[in-house]
Amino acid sequence: MQRKRNLTRRGFVQGTVATGLASGGLLSADRALGFQSANDRPVFATIGLRNQGVTITNKSTKFADFAALADVDSKILGTNVEKLEKRQGKKPDSYGDYRRVLDRNDIDAVMIAAPDHWHTKIAIEAMLAGKDVYCEKPLTLTIAEGKLIEEVVKKTGRTFQVGTMQRTESGQRFLQAIALVRAGRIGKVKKVTCGIGGFGPSPVIPEAPVPTEIDWDMWLGPAPKVAYRALPEMRKGYGGGVPLYSNCHYAFRNWHAYSGGKLTDWGAHHVDIACWAISARNSGPDSKASYQARVRKITPLNYEFDVEYDKKGYPLVDDKYDIAIKYNIKAEMNNGVELLITNEGDNGILFEGTKGRFFVNRGKIVGKPVEDLASNPLPGGAIEDVYGGPVPENHTLNFIEAINAREQPISDVWTHNQMLEVCHLSNIAMRLGRPLDWNPSKREVIGDKQANSFLSRENRKGFEINM
Repeated sequence: MQRKRNLTRRGFVQGTVATGLASGGLLSADRALGFQSANDRPVFATIGLRNQGVTITNKSTKFADFAALADVDSKILGTNVEKLEKRQGKKPDSYGDYRRVLDRNDIDAVMIAAPDHWHTKIAIEAMLAGKDVYCEKPLTLTIAEGKLIEEVVKKTGRTFQVGTMQRTESGQRFLQAIALVRAGRIGKVKKVTCGIGGFGPSPVIPEAPVPTEIDWDMWLGPAPKVAYRALPEMRKGYGGGVPLYSNCHYAFRNWHAYSGGKLTDWGAHHVDIACWAISARNSGPDSKASYQARVRKITPLNYEFDVEYDKKGYPLVDDKYDIAIKYNIKAEMNNGVELLITNEGDNGILFEGTKGRFFVNRGKIVGKPVEDLASNPLPGGAIEDVYGGPVPENHTLNFIEAINAREQPISDVWTHNQMLEVCHLSNIAMRLGRPLDWNPSKREVIGDKQANSFLSRENRKGFEINM
């Protein structure tokens, strides 16, 4: 995948302004030109402040000024307002309702790190409010949500970065891995294995009083109305300070109502790099990048849930984590490569070809093809060729560069959604207990009405997307 750079800034801006006018004047000419801060720094706001919300905000203060923070948890909100004030020397405004952020004309872009089930609604409404968007992965809860986001990006001309930061960061190890594959150092790629780990089972999690600092109805948002659940034991380490077992903070990834487990958590990282590596460089129309390698069939080789599912693909209980805890899934790609996703082994990606194999994760890249670089290095500029230009300091800087140029960044919505189809379909296949044949052009399961019913969802009444 390579970003399209043959479009002039003036031409893009003119097209963006025209698109905005055609859609009801959503964009002014000034907004279409990117940020207009007095000190030539963009003005950002972050929506969702636990874990990654804090991480991406802290990474970004070197390049942007944060005018506001928003979160439905007043305790988390207050703590991070204080920390950010110390970090940037100016106190950001704070809101319990993200819509207050979108109402502000002085905010150029939003960084979204709310739970997954909120991503689509906030992102679309932000774009329609004239904001550029950086949204954490996985971008969507369903494949239909991804298609809708693509439509709005095209309609509004907003710059949209997905937080799959392995494309930019991690010591460029993943970029080196892609360069090795593209240079033919393992020959023809035959198999790629993504080790993404797994969540463990849970005890029965009873209903519990909602912590006073959490607006529970707002936290649920588009998801079905259910009771808050939690056990007293607290989580330690990363994501600590909240109940270890709950249907809220951090643990939300263990529930299909809010996320897709490790398949869309770590899968969104490693499957992304795998699909990028096995796709020849290709740029689609209108600055949209696309993968040539697309999934055509998903087969759950083996898997295990901690709860029982009915024949319609829904859990029979609502008081335990309902995502798969163990799995080996085979994705057959349209270019003949076999992509495996497993909870077993080391977290990372194993590339295997006719001439060799190597392994890469955030901490290392190892194998004979890597060792051979000492005597046979990659050609000069190989990393830049993969990236589509010089690699910036971090993922946020790439986002800001794209805002300035009015183009799409390295982690665009189109390639993200194309690889995320693998992850979403894997979850659907396990829930239904059968292989799925996928039509990547029509973006639907072939001959399986029941499976196709999982490609979309209805938002809870009162939390529909405001378009």
